[in-house]
Amino acid sequence: MFNKIENLSEIEFIEVFGNIFENASWIAKQLYKQKPFENFKDLSKKMISIFDEVDDQNKLKILNSHPDLADKTKVGSLTPDSNKEQSDAGLDKCSQTEFNEFKNLNVKYKNKFGFPFIIAVQGKNKSEILINFKKRVLSDQKIEFDEAITQVKKIANLRLEELKNSFI
Repeated sequence: MFNKIENLSEIEFIEVFGNIFENASWIAKQLYKQKPFENFKDLSKKMISIFDEVDDQNKLKILNSHPDLADKTKVGSLTPDSNKEQSDAGLDKCSQTEFNEFKNLNVKYKNKFGFPFIIAVQGKNKSEILINFKKRVLSDQKIEFDEAITQVKKIANLRLEELKNSFI
């Protein structure tokens, strides 16, 4: 399994790992330069470290590349990873009332914090996500920025785990 990853060309590697962090293929490009990897855990750790080591401005760019949750106008036009994650959580099947609630929360949240609400939706349903959204929109800037970073890393780790399973 791991030899398949090690033998990927740079272009193939970036194609496979380029969206672990939403629309941030530059992280996969930096990761490729750190080959060889001892194992998948080493690869994952190095990828997360690349993200951890960038400044807050670059982290904010990654936060801002995440889509709004349950954005009716964009359902289906997200990256394949985001589309699958939101669909699995039922965010593509909201009632009009739920879509409106998400839309209003998305606007309020972005106006307050300057980036979209981010949560690792895997294993959660739309009700749980809405409850979390309503709590976090009341948070303060520093706490919410840190939480968004934590959620981005959770999403990245979940995506890495899914990729690992696809190579087995």
